[in-house]
Amino acid sequence: METSSRHRRDLLKTRAGLLLIAGAVLAGAAFGQAPQGAVRITLEEAIQMALRHNHSLQAARTTVYQNKAQEVTANLRPNPDFSTVWAYLPLYKPEEGFLTYLHDSTELDVGLSYTIERGQKRQHRLQAARDATAVTRSQVIDNERSLEFQVASLFINVQLAESTIEVTGENLKSFQHTVEISETQYKSGRLSENDYLKIKLQLLQFQTDVQQAQLARVQALSDLRQQVGYEEVPADYDVSGKFDYNPLLVSLPELEAAALQNRPDLQVAERGIAAANSQYGLAKANGKPDLTIGGNYSHTSGVNAATVSMSIPLAIFDRNQGEIARTHYVITQAQEQEKSVKGQVLTDVRDAYEGLRSNDKVVQFYRSGNLETSQRNREISEYAYQRGAISLLDFLDTERSYRATQLAYRQAIGAYLTALEQLRQAVGTRSLP
Repeated sequence: METSSRHRRDLLKTRAGLLLIAGAVLAGAAFGQAPQGAVRITLEEAIQMALRHNHSLQAARTTVYQNKAQEVTANLRPNPDFSTVWAYLPLYKPEEGFLTYLHDSTELDVGLSYTIERGQKRQHRLQAARDATAVTRSQVIDNERSLEFQVASLFINVQLAESTIEVTGENLKSFQHTVEISETQYKSGRLSENDYLKIKLQLLQFQTDVQQAQLARVQALSDLRQQVGYEEVPADYDVSGKFDYNPLLVSLPELEAAALQNRPDLQVAERGIAAANSQYGLAKANGKPDLTIGGNYSHTSGVNAATVSMSIPLAIFDRNQGEIARTHYVITQAQEQEKSVKGQVLTDVRDAYEGLRSNDKVVQFYRSGNLETSQRNREISEYAYQRGAISLLDFLDTERSYRATQLAYRQAIGAYLTALEQLRQAVGTRSLP
């Protein structure tokens, strides 16, 4: 009697558990999909939105305008100097009259002077400012390159999560059917309670896979929204595009040549050499003393006089030698940096190329028959287990192998697509040769 009561309690618990599992599957499916009518964006749309609206990039772009303003400052000429002095004011005598007092008893000096820059300082300042703007502009373009890779990586993460939700949901549904069959066998006495509990515990792993994939999707969508512009897409948006293997046939020499032409960080280094030469020319120009000319009008005790003056520092000690020497070494520094960046560009391309080839081979391993083999093995094992032809441990091992193979294949696709984006970043353009 006690055994029968315990058996009924176990059945009630089993049915309640299955109802909870079914609810989890339905909730998981809804949670892993965007609502109907939600905004969907493609990868290229996400990149263009990020280039237009990403706040960090917009902040970086203001540095170009700041440098353009410095060009205006660099091209300004010196202001002339105006001076006036009214001196020697004796006590006023009313009997002389005010105008007579001003004319005969006071002194007035009015002067105007102007500094003439020698050595074409203004031209050198302007060129140095323009070269600095060119460097800054290339740095901003390099920021765009990095942002494109970040957006693409997050976009692929969303696709990977959604693909994983799909396969884990199918796995969960299929294994739930196995649990139902096992329950029937358990009730009829053909399956021990211990084996039945093992199958139920195995179900937990499939549920965990679904939940982890759902969390990965939500987090990836949130991170992607931050990059494309938080205000530009609604909270329930989704991505659109094929998550699949697409082989790329391209040679390493073509990629290296394209990278040397397109990489903005290499252009930063090259323009840094030009900027260093401009600073060197400006330092030499600053070593030449400027000429100051002036004119002065004086009215003293009824006498009018004019004065013309000219002054120039004697470049005996200070000829800007230190700054000239420093900027000369800056040229060497910029040249060495350019060589270093060029080597880094070629290294990045090779590393990304080899990474893409490696991930391509991994995907091919799965597509060369292993996916079909895993699927077929699972179907045979499930059929055999339901008819008592194989043991429970063999069946569960086949289920784990199938689950691991399906998840690993989608991760391989995601790794391949990420490696392809890394190659685009290494080359410096999304249009690969």
